[in-house]
Amino acid sequence: MQGRSVRSRPRIAAAALAAVSVLGTAVLSGCDSAGDGTTKGSSAEQRKAAAGPVWNRSPKSVAAVGDSITRGFDACSVLTDCPEVSWATGTDNGVRSLALRLLGESGAAAHSWNHAETGAKIAVLPEQMALAAKEKPALVTVMIGANDACRDSVGQMTPVADFRSSFEAAMRRLRAGAPKAQVYVSSVPDLMRLWSTGHDKPLVRRIWQLGICRSMLSDPDDMGADAVARRASVQKRVMAYNTVLRDVCAKDARCRYDGGAVFSYPFTGAQLSQWDWFHPGRDGQARLAEIAYRNVTAAQPPA
Repeated sequence: MQGRSVRSRPRIAAAALAAVSVLGTAVLSGCDSAGDGTTKGSSAEQRKAAAGPVWNRSPKSVAAVGDSITRGFDACSVLTDCPEVSWATGTDNGVRSLALRLLGESGAAAHSWNHAETGAKIAVLPEQMALAAKEKPALVTVMIGANDACRDSVGQMTPVADFRSSFEAAMRRLRAGAPKAQVYVSSVPDLMRLWSTGHDKPLVRRIWQLGICRSMLSDPDDMGADAVARRASVQKRVMAYNTVLRDVCAKDARCRYDGGAVFSYPFTGAQLSQWDWFHPGRDGQARLAEIAYRNVTAAQPPA
């Protein structure tokens, strides 16, 4: 069944639209001295044993943590979560979530859980991870960080050091309860690209002026030096968050970062919510599911 977060808050907080697995790469090059003085390579079994943990490309259960994107906020109706279309654990056949693609309909219904919260920032991720760990999932998906950059002002964005410490704490909480769970970490979406999709559209500008991601989207048609510098500061912070997600994930042998796939995806208005032109709609959720499935099932992690 789909588990719901105990602290979900229905507010616009995440951005429109995932994970490097660090496989042990040490190869045992054992040498056997033959009678003729030649050297033989190690066996395939020895090499496999030396390679360390192997990424399971077919996990049998999925727990999701994160923010409003993973809750499907504004994807079905205005100002409302719609977890059935979640890219990670949804049951909608049009989206075909990661869980649905991996587990099938019955498996996704019985063995996936959604602990994401609309409005969540990185500071609450340790609590979400602790909840996910109780399910003993084979795979945990993480999409977090947009709300840390989407503040009322640039000065209110989460400091990078705090972002790092919270993500490290979240991974520790998961490992304390589910040491063998794999983790797929999505990059934070490109908020500058989002701005570029709608800043020249009068209707979109009016919607954004209601208070959506002010740090990036306030006065979207202002091309003055201060506004340009403000948007650049948000972009720089998002990129710094993604570096943290990549680096912390790389220290865990069962974690796979998406290689920046979500950040790099060229989302357009067709993939965004018709109510806020900010969160992914059904089509955007489907694109996120495709990215996740491709990366989770790949033989090698994204470059």
